[in-house]
Amino acid sequence: MKISFPYMGQVTVFTKIFEMLGHEVIVPPKPTQKTFELGVKYSPEFLCYPFKAMMGTYFEAVEMGAEAIVSSGGTGPCRAGYYGELHEKILKQQGHDVPVIIFDSIFQKFGEFRRQLKLVLNGTSVFKLLHILKFGYKMLKHMDELEAELRIQRAYEIKQGSFDKAWEEIKTMFLNCKKLKDLKTARKQAEEMFAAIPKKEVAESEKKRVGLIGEIYVLMESSTNMEIERRLNAMGVEVYNVQCYTHWLRHNVIPRIFNREYSYEVIKKSDKYSKVNCGGHDKENIGWIVDFAERGFDAVVHLMPFSCLPELVTRSVIPAVSEDLNIPILSVSLDEQTGVANMQTRLEAFIDLVLNKRSVAEKFEYTAKAALGAKSVEEVA
Repeated sequence: MKISFPYMGQVTVFTKIFEMLGHEVIVPPKPTQKTFELGVKYSPEFLCYPFKAMMGTYFEAVEMGAEAIVSSGGTGPCRAGYYGELHEKILKQQGHDVPVIIFDSIFQKFGEFRRQLKLVLNGTSVFKLLHILKFGYKMLKHMDELEAELRIQRAYEIKQGSFDKAWEEIKTMFLNCKKLKDLKTARKQAEEMFAAIPKKEVAESEKKRVGLIGEIYVLMESSTNMEIERRLNAMGVEVYNVQCYTHWLRHNVIPRIFNREYSYEVIKKSDKYSKVNCGGHDKENIGWIVDFAERGFDAVVHLMPFSCLPELVTRSVIPAVSEDLNIPILSVSLDEQTGVANMQTRLEAFIDLVLNKRSVAEKFEYTAKAALGAKSVEEVA
């Protein structure tokens, strides 16, 4: 069967897994303006940006020959739980009888999860399936960790584009892996490639760190957020994105009682500002703001699709959290109308304000210590 999937972040692992299951993989192109225009044309007007971007991707995949599309669903009040059925209905209305196979949480409807799994197993034995899942998870973990490191080290590259070029080579290396030991070799080679790239020497006290929070699709798919990670890195800012596939998988596959995921502790930190989860990642995002402030981050950028209800809840709480914790937060609403120049200008202005805030704080601390013979600033207060 010719299988495709939504393009979101690095899709190398999904390509590999479906190939190992014996399918012909139709890798959708990275979303472009054409993709968004297709999605907007056939989507209900007031549905959120991720729905439209995915809709456009599905049309492109079908045009490339896809016979089925595999995606994940959503739980709680978030409308993502209805994406699959509506995407499939719209495709059929336009003459494409292509099933959209949706995998929801394994904990809520195990029977439905099992039924959907059978549709893509392609006669794979249980033993082989377990091997493929183990291989896929290890590959996913290696690539997520490397990409997290990329967002830090790229901020100090001397020749712009060096890390992006290396990352493309690394993705190809992992795609060619066939055994678990190949993954370890690829990881080692990737780390060596990163280490070999010339970087600026920056003192620890001068490093700038920004946390990136928000809705998972616009956080992970760079074409929808105007390449925000790369833009911040180009300004010399380290970026810490709270969402990745490994994180999502652990939350949706491993029972919480056996899962010591750090983000569960992060969610608890939001209790002061939000008692109830209103859907999506709203409560989790508030907890991450608290966590970033506690770890001394310089600022937080919050990304949300226009009309996303859970993220509107987060946005309403942000002013109070920002004031309480004394951490600058930029909230950006994204849709098909968002322009590159608008994003670049807002980021530059925001980072300038963040640096000015840090400069004022450093001057105050230096002056206070000098005046009191290097006593602590707390004593001055």
